Amino acid sequence: MVLEYGQVRLQWLGHDSFRVTCCGYTIYVDPYKLQLSEPKADAIFVTHEHFDHCDPPSISKVLRDGTVVVAPHVASQCVSRAGARPRYVKPGDSGEVGPVKFQALPAYNLNKYRDPARGVVFHPREDGRVSYLLEVGGVKIFHAGDSDFVDEFRSLSGIDIALVPVSGVYVMTPEEAAEFVRHVRPRVAVPMHWGSIVAGREEAERFRSLVAGITRVEVLEQEL
Repeated sequence: MVLEYGQVRLQWLGHDSFRVTCCGYTIYVDPYKLQLSEPKADAIFVTHEHFDHCDPPSISKVLRDGTVVVAPHVASQCVSRAGARPRYVKPGDSGEVGPVKFQALPAYNLNKYRDPARGVVFHPREDGRVSYLLEVGGVKIFHAGDSDFVDEFRSLSGIDIALVPVSGVYVMTPEEAAEFVRHVRPRVAVPMHWGSIVAGREEAERFRSLVAGITRVEVLEQEL
């Protein structure tokens, strides 16, 4: 199933991985378990270093001469293993890659604990992991990465497509993702971070039911 919005064609590749095509340009965000048949990338955006977001074999499969890889410093070793020379970013950075304007926002946990007794979350803010606001073909796409609904997301506005994690455990729960949608009001919301590793369609559908009447929700089928 493909989501078409204006000039943008968006495909969910499973988990948090997406391919966006627009204006003759191919973009991947967090490519994971990609097939050899995938089109080559003009740009790849990596949110952080965890294996289900920065997968060196998948990155290598879509690299070509001239592919621009954008990633935070925390993903440096992973991206290097893929044979890429990344353009490093930190939260607050912005720039352009071809026809794509991008802004990196922080991505971190508020209440998802790796070590509850010590108050250590899975994704600490100080590690510098990111989410991305992409604009291409006049369409604004927000990929939240692995994050809770943090204060920095409250400034987002005019989002056309929001890619929102809904699994809980490491990221927003369906209820927290719905709170994000109620505040940010994207025109379309796509639940992610389900169907592989953690959570299933139940969480995606729960999210859809919670925001019914607020925004359009597309629960996409994985592209194989």
